Amino acid sequence: MISISQLPNLITISRIALAPVLILLLKDEEYAASLAVFVIAGVSDGLDGFIAKRFHCESRLGSILDPMADKTLLVSSYVMLMVLNHVPFWLMLTVAFRDLLIVGGYLVYTSMVGPVQMRPSWLSKLNTFMQIALVFVILVQQAFQLIYPLAVDALIYAVLLTTVASGLHYLWTWLVMKELEPVKQRHD
Repeated sequence: MISISQLPNLITISRIALAPVLILLLKDEEYAASLAVFVIAGVSDGLDGFIAKRFHCESRLGSILDPMADKTLLVSSYVMLMVLNHVPFWLMLTVAFRDLLIVGGYLVYTSMVGPVQMRPSWLSKLNTFMQIALVFVILVQQAFQLIYPLAVDALIYAVLLTTVASGLHYLWTWLVMKELEPVKQRHD
């Protein structure tokens, strides 16, 4: 029997499992099904966070799995949309490199200093929103045969701007300001 405290992490793990499904659907240019999977992933992201907070079952594992699920789905989406010529190579590279920078920086820092609590800034949240919006708009346009190139172009440059700004902000925070909060060790 699954307890309520396990539910958020199970939802997050199922979101990670949606990444290969999304990749395969995009490979076959099944845009309507890809859109459905992307929306389900988004709803599950909100649901696992809501359950964890509402029932006070946040966990260290969840704090690691949740951003990993988000990054896996977004980077997978950007790689496939680049392969399908819906986003430029340089944008996919920028998005992937920023995430690699964040994950790599976290791993290096924690291996040298110890565990730290990662909290996304408002700029990082805006960047994630813009990245999601671009994928969503492209999938909607492809699924319903709509053409709004100005909307996609505007979102491409908004994603570029927020991705670079967010990546630089992380570097500034880590290297200059050193505003990282150590994880409080629990003594049971």
